Amino acid sequence: MRSQSADFPLLASEKTICYQSHRNSFLGVVDEAPGMRYWIECGNFFRETRRHFSDTGALLPSSRFLARALVSELRKLRGANGVSPTPCRILEVGPGTGSVTREILYQMQPGDRLDAVELNGRFVALLKRRFAKEWLFHFHREQVNVIHSAVQDLPGEAVYDFIVSGLPLNNFPVAQVREIFGVYKRLLKPGGTLTYYEYVLIRQLKTPFVNRRERRRLYRVGRVVGEYIRDYQVRRQKVLINMPPAIVRHLHLKPETEGKGRKMEQRKILAGAAG
Repeated sequence: MRSQSADFPLLASEKTICYQSHRNSFLGVVDEAPGMRYWIECGNFFRETRRHFSDTGALLPSSRFLARALVSELRKLRGANGVSPTPCRILEVGPGTGSVTREILYQMQPGDRLDAVELNGRFVALLKRRFAKEWLFHFHREQVNVIHSAVQDLPGEAVYDFIVSGLPLNNFPVAQVREIFGVYKRLLKPGGTLTYYEYVLIRQLKTPFVNRRERRRLYRVGRVVGEYIRDYQVRRQKVLINMPPAIVRHLHLKPETEGKGRKMEQRKILAGAAG
């Protein structure tokens, strides 16, 4: 088996052997069956939802089907042999109990770096325990930085190749939603991908049961999110095996000097032709 280095990334088959070797040698490993692990995450997640629903935005953690959809762009980059041409910088926003983090770790190669930024201190502590005790998390522990912070406080520009967001945007004030998208645009490299999800028809389902002020907020949030979808979305996926069902959206955010995405450019071309 080749050495695990950034210059010689492991093929998918070699990575599996390396994982198995680490798994067998890691004493004190927590290695529940996948179903058991999910129900443990559900219990942890539900307790935090009761305390901080506005920041959590769901009753249950993401299913493995949703988690896999959220990392599908990273998986596509790896290609058939599971190897990417260059190391990647990845940002996960709102990792919660780590259900999506786990899928990201499965795709990571030597040289890749993952920053997981989480505002909830209990989730931060839980994630750190998983990196200490679970074999997959422990295997990648040197490549991951768990940050207890709001994403708005992260420094830098054009830092990440991939941003995977689990934030419940529909729970936030309109100004905060605008700010978060602005931060994603600042942090993402040109040509990088922002991936996030929202629950199917969530704004439409909420609207009849809330007061006028809340309806207005939901409408305005929908307009902000809709602008980014129209201008930047390159792909979407429906994930029905999740509670509730979700839509995963993949966006290519680009610098203002390069225009506002493919759809914006198409509209300019059509407008010029009509003139």
